[in-house]
Amino acid sequence: MEEKPFPAWSWSVEQCLKEYNVKIDKGLSSYDVEKQRQRYGWNELAKEKGKPLWQLVLDQFDDTLVKILLVAAFISFILAYLHGSESGESGFEAYVEPFVIVLILVLNAIVGVWQESNAEKALEALKEMQCESGKVLRDGYLVPDLPAKELVPGDIVELRVGDKVPADMRIAALKTSTLRVEQSSLTGEAMPVLKGTSPVFLDDCELQAKENMVFAGTTVVNGSCVCIVISTGMNTEIGKIQKQIHEASLEESETPLKKKLDEFGSRLTTAIGFICLVVWIINYKNFLSWDVVDGWPANIRFSFEKCTYYFKIAVALAVAAIPEGLPAVITTCLALGTRKMAQKNAIVRKLPSVETLGCTTVICSDKTGTLTTNQMSVSEFFTLGGKTTSSRIFHVEGTTYDPKDGGIVDWTCYNMDANLQAMAEICAVCNDAGIHCDGRLFRATGLPTEAALKVLVEKMGVPDVKVRNKIRDIQLAGNYLIDRNTVKLGCCEWWTKRSKRIATLEFDRIRKSMSVIVREPTGHNRLLVKGAVESLLERSSHVQLADGSLIPIDEPCRQLLLTRNLEMSSKGLRCLGLAYKDELGEFSDYYAENHPAHKKLLDPACYSAIESDLVFVGVVGLRDPPRDEVDKAIEDCRAAGIKVMVITGDNKSTAEAICQEIKLFSGGEDLRGRSFTGKEFMALSPTQQVEILSKPGGKVAKEASDMVLADDNFSTIVSAIAEGRSIYNNMKAFIRYMISSNVGEVISIFLTAALGIPECMIPVQLLWVNLVTDGPPATALGFNPADVDIMRKPPRRSDDALINSWVLLRYLVIGSYVGIATVGVFILWYTQGSLMGISLVDDGHTLVSLFQLRNWGECPTWSNFTVSPYMVGGGRVITFSNPCDYFTIGKVKAMTLSLSVLVAIEMFNSLNAVSEDNSLVTMPPWRNPWLLFAMSFSFGFHCLILYVPLLADVFGIVPLSLNEWFLVILVSAPVILIDELLKFVGRSRRSAAKKEKTS
Repeated sequence: MEEKPFPAWSWSVEQCLKEYNVKIDKGLSSYDVEKQRQRYGWNELAKEKGKPLWQLVLDQFDDTLVKILLVAAFISFILAYLHGSESGESGFEAYVEPFVIVLILVLNAIVGVWQESNAEKALEALKEMQCESGKVLRDGYLVPDLPAKELVPGDIVELRVGDKVPADMRIAALKTSTLRVEQSSLTGEAMPVLKGTSPVFLDDCELQAKENMVFAGTTVVNGSCVCIVISTGMNTEIGKIQKQIHEASLEESETPLKKKLDEFGSRLTTAIGFICLVVWIINYKNFLSWDVVDGWPANIRFSFEKCTYYFKIAVALAVAAIPEGLPAVITTCLALGTRKMAQKNAIVRKLPSVETLGCTTVICSDKTGTLTTNQMSVSEFFTLGGKTTSSRIFHVEGTTYDPKDGGIVDWTCYNMDANLQAMAEICAVCNDAGIHCDGRLFRATGLPTEAALKVLVEKMGVPDVKVRNKIRDIQLAGNYLIDRNTVKLGCCEWWTKRSKRIATLEFDRIRKSMSVIVREPTGHNRLLVKGAVESLLERSSHVQLADGSLIPIDEPCRQLLLTRNLEMSSKGLRCLGLAYKDELGEFSDYYAENHPAHKKLLDPACYSAIESDLVFVGVVGLRDPPRDEVDKAIEDCRAAGIKVMVITGDNKSTAEAICQEIKLFSGGEDLRGRSFTGKEFMALSPTQQVEILSKPGGKVAKEASDMVLADDNFSTIVSAIAEGRSIYNNMKAFIRYMISSNVGEVISIFLTAALGIPECMIPVQLLWVNLVTDGPPATALGFNPADVDIMRKPPRRSDDALINSWVLLRYLVIGSYVGIATVGVFILWYTQGSLMGISLVDDGHTLVSLFQLRNWGECPTWSNFTVSPYMVGGGRVITFSNPCDYFTIGKVKAMTLSLSVLVAIEMFNSLNAVSEDNSLVTMPPWRNPWLLFAMSFSFGFHCLILYVPLLADVFGIVPLSLNEWFLVILVSAPVILIDELLKFVGRSRRSAAKKEKTS
């Protein structure tokens, strides 16, 4: 049941307790718990049922081309069965055709199911964020490990450091002076968020503004507290995210390629049906005849056997027209694309989304960790110089927690002056963070801000020359104080040993600072403080100059410090003030908990008084820096016509500064109407929202996690888009290649039927060509190198034609040559003794006239028609008990020549597809070595079925002699010259059109 809206953040703790009729020291009663559970259910995310295996399998067959193939396979099976029943035979050869079709479709389905089922596991990530148990107060007793799923609204829960929050809860009381929660999983904020108990007097506010709430799936990184459970299960913020993801995932939308292929399939279906009908009608006289009596047909004679024979020719035409390998090749190419993207840390959940990336017009990106490194680092710091009216600014390079990553620019202060020593001491000792080296990667523990301060200290060095040299020697050997497995000697370690920490005044949101009391080498105590600059200045009476002298703060000095602080803040830097105090009064001899003044350290209300009359030292500016590669990625997006939108949970001014730094916004640009907080954007009308999102063009997709970034890096998105564009271009290449090849097959079958000659290829041979010999080169075209200007073109429109009119004309010309060459070599073998000096009658076969070949069905009526046996490879002799068998059994050699020409011509045609427009001279085939390997592989397979007797019998072919191979190459090679000429014409047309447009 969905609970009613309850703005707990704007209510007082007492009101929240009253809402659930619960006492903070008793918790809910068992009766109340049961009542709440009946109302709200269990505290767990809904387990959305994934698609069952059978449905995933069926989805793979929801494709027009696949459906046509299934029909063709069914018809082929019926015809094979009928032929076997009539002849009394049931040989395996008759069922090869339907078996191969079904096999390739099953393999295609297996690849698709495997990819999608693996990707679905990504949805489990949200569930892993859920807590398993919690410390809960019930019936007045503390249950230390109550299963989190049993929590109900109104439960009183205790949280400590390291705990994962089990539900959305209102903080009722703090058990420590501070509480920080890491909630980047919900808001994207890099820094842990400080929490409190005071109401936020806004009924509708952003998630990050709810400072008295903790949310399911986040983690406590500092402090402990007692909370009231407000929302559980799917009513939590993380539950709402899962619901939105699930709803978006149900909005199935077809990708541009899927739409084009379905459209192509529909048109192909119509064309195939029409052509098959025409072919059948052309040959009607062969199975249907009648006499004309008194102007009316009589004595109608129908031959079922011949009718099915010509129907099988029509099916062969369908098999030739359908690019059977296309679904498998597309699936394979997209799968290869996902692998290439995975190597670039982009994990694709749905195969079609690889291609869709090429249409991307808008990128909506998070800031923290995607545009930035998600590692805080000191960018610059400043202190006063020799007088109160001058300041000195130090710039710091490096963006990671590795002390050797960059350094302080123009740092010559090896013998640090007193002011810089004070700064280093405060950064090193007033600090709870740690850094450790995990192999080569440096990681932080504790607050990222404090970790960045420790890295700064390492870059500053120490004032002791001997110690500094010893540290340098150790670091040159690859060791650091922060590497727990090596010698713990470094700058921070030196400071912490020098200034022994004896007490801590924890941070609180009132004074906005923290401090530590340390014992100096002199034996005196000193208070080291860091916090918000404005807050520290209010409590500072003096400022330290470079030489260590202390000067009272006057108004010009205060304004100078505030101005410098404002300048740093405007750059998107988070500023921390540093100060100290030597005159500690009753704390000047503090040593341990039994000291008389210790009780004041237990009361945070006393901290402001202790941290008064401070000596201001300087300001440190930190940032979560942009990734180095983001600048180029943004430029690539701009050149590619892609709009970039940054969506972040961070501070608006900080986000704007980062966006200006990565050149998403230009410096000094008016950001009104371009930069919005979430609340500002949601306050706009739907029309205004659409207008903002659509400038300068494009839509924001609602697909849920079709692609996941493994490295959370913006440049990975851009690389994935470039890869998507390249994959689309390569898919167009192999689609054009396969379609042009199939057009050639259609024309060959149509010419055979139109001329009335015996079929020059049988369906199983066409299947072999489409699935086996065409498949590897088509797949290899997916490895074509990307165009050099791939990211200098605007995004293609989703409705752009897959094949435009010029390309269609080109491939109709190519296809016509393929068909003519395939049928032509068949006719040449029967009717000609030689071609261009190549003898065709060395095997001893009988030549016939073209008239006889076209009217071979009338052979039984011919008188004195005789033929001679002829020899094929392997010493086999083809003989005929009936001379008319010369046009059926005897066509095995001519059919082998036709099949070989078709295979060879399509291998040459694959070279044409290396580039749609560029000549083979400028884009040579060795630019894609995979294609050359695939051609060799396909041709090798063709030779395998030619020269292995068992396979040759299955496919109805015979071995060829060397002389006959010369004939095959001679007839096939011109396809390259024809396409080169067509490419030249195409380039000339585009050049002329471009000149006309510019003029």
